[in-house]
Amino acid sequence: MEAAVGTPYSQREFRNKKRDVFEDILEERRQSSDLRYAMKCFSPVIYRSLVPCKPSALKTMVLHSEQLQYVIKQISLESGESCDIIQDQAADILDEMGQNLNIAAVRMFALTLSKIFKTLFQKVCVNEEGIQRLAQAIHEHPVVLLPSHRSYIDFLMMSYVLYTYDLALPVIAAGMDFMSMKIVGELLRMSGAFFMRRTFRGNKLYWTVFAEYVKTMLRNGYAPAEFFVEGQRSRTCKTLNPKFGLLSVIMEPFFKGEVFDTYLVPISISYERILEESLYAYELLGVPKPKESTSGLLKARKILSDNFGSIHVFFGKPMSLRSLASGRLNRSQYNLVPRHLSQKPSEDIQKFISDVAYKVELHQIANMVFSPGTLIAAILLQNFPSLSYNLLVDKTLWLKDLTEAFGGCLEWPDNMSASKVVHSSLDLHANITKLVDGEVYLFDNNPDGVLTEELVFSRAVSVLMCASYRNQMVNIYARPALVVLAMKMAQSSRSEDVYEMFDFLRNLFSKEFIFFPGFEKKDFEEGCFLLSKCDVVQGNPHELVMTENGSNTVAFLLRMFQPFLEGYQLAFRHLLEDMTKKRSEQQYISTLRSFVMQCIIAGTTTCYEALSSDMQKNALASFVHLGLVKLCILEGQSTFTVNKAAIADFAGKLGLQIPVEKPPVARL
Repeated sequence: MEAAVGTPYSQREFRNKKRDVFEDILEERRQSSDLRYAMKCFSPVIYRSLVPCKPSALKTMVLHSEQLQYVIKQISLESGESCDIIQDQAADILDEMGQNLNIAAVRMFALTLSKIFKTLFQKVCVNEEGIQRLAQAIHEHPVVLLPSHRSYIDFLMMSYVLYTYDLALPVIAAGMDFMSMKIVGELLRMSGAFFMRRTFRGNKLYWTVFAEYVKTMLRNGYAPAEFFVEGQRSRTCKTLNPKFGLLSVIMEPFFKGEVFDTYLVPISISYERILEESLYAYELLGVPKPKESTSGLLKARKILSDNFGSIHVFFGKPMSLRSLASGRLNRSQYNLVPRHLSQKPSEDIQKFISDVAYKVELHQIANMVFSPGTLIAAILLQNFPSLSYNLLVDKTLWLKDLTEAFGGCLEWPDNMSASKVVHSSLDLHANITKLVDGEVYLFDNNPDGVLTEELVFSRAVSVLMCASYRNQMVNIYARPALVVLAMKMAQSSRSEDVYEMFDFLRNLFSKEFIFFPGFEKKDFEEGCFLLSKCDVVQGNPHELVMTENGSNTVAFLLRMFQPFLEGYQLAFRHLLEDMTKKRSEQQYISTLRSFVMQCIIAGTTTCYEALSSDMQKNALASFVHLGLVKLCILEGQSTFTVNKAAIADFAGKLGLQIPVEKPPVARL
């Protein structure tokens, strides 16, 4: 088998060799005064004993920087406006954007969050060893914190944890949505948030002010910077493909030799239950996201009566940018021009930024902590509408062992029986599941058998909420599952054919799961290794064969990833309905949702997850990437058409048959 599988590359490279010990930081909060906690002596570890910089002084440094002054002169020459007017515009942007860290506001937030978190969560667990590593890193070099992003709680939790451990509070890149919230927006600003517009493409002045602001904080090490490499909250709770813009900004001082090194700290935040779970499901089904507002926040106070379980915050090992670049990157291109002149990164540097982003995300994934609810969700989605409670307990225990064998980290109570663990988890997620007469229901069965759009929508909400918990661990299973799927779909059991199909599936689902670029062969070897380790697959250099012992694992993996395959098959079938028509993404998503809805009502599919806008957008992006769809941008509008030449080959690989068009009948 070794020759067929090869030396196992594994995500274990991204995982700590031993599990860190977690500490529940709410335990002390429940036993002592919140006011004393908020008013404690706060003397954080800072970069090389540097004197903290006032926000006003930071803005002055940005306004007088060579980079910004150069761009202001450029814009003046291009537009004819005076430099003074453009300088005032830059100052206004800084006033809109800049943080205004204030210790009084921080203490008020600490008091408020302490009370809220004790109400919402049973535990907030932090790996102490990670905190010790972070403290050392902050003292030595500029630090960038890179948390996973599943909830608005993320950035509040990060500041709360750092305050608890007497570490320097981060300056946080936040969306402008929060700034529009009266009172709350300013409180966030005084707690370290700086605000950025969602898009500023083509606005040279705004981009320069923003980039210079971030780089000035980083160059001088005034505080750790914090942003989300995913760019936004993941509505599906899968890790999103990384965005590179902010990452390139924070790396530039190192590329230009303005700092000796920069530490990147991947952070995994795992939720037993997510506050926005129902909101996400509705958004994925096309219901507009409600605008952030203070009144909306006040209305949301009713959630304080709910139980959201535990949170685990894992601080990964700081990644030295200098070490990552050593022997790989030639920074000499930055020595050939003055530092204040911007220049497009070379292909090597762009590739380096991309690789670092994926490496950060793989670290985040590897150090996620799964709750029993993630296992239960994965099982229920394969057995809806209902499953026997006793059978659910047995399947959960079986899946617990498989998840740990595949390298997942589980928080499983040792002092409770398996039945109590499952029952407790069902209670926590009682808004999704129901336990009635020994049966666990994901949604009510339909007694009259008539499906309406309203009923399908209601079921889809339950399925997508449940799927958000299963999705927390899909990346752990992606590689072995795609190997199994490839073995089922390949033309033969020959290793070459299986790998070819694996490569196709990996490319097809590259927007759904996180794969390190260029590691196709290693991902295949990793999947084969895990399957071989669990006695699911046996093979030799020429052939891969499934074992009888692995039939349960094979069935589970196929069913777990069936919604993704079927969702993409439905998206492909919809493309074929009118291949001559030009459509925008929005038009395609709208008509695809109607198409899937009608298929569910007609009983030709039960893939409720195919109604998710996230899956629909990912499928379309994948079709463009694989050449099935041609993208055309005209006057800022993106439309696409089907590449008819690629249809037959693509359909064959997806296991679909294409209806043959009959030639027109000749008239006499």
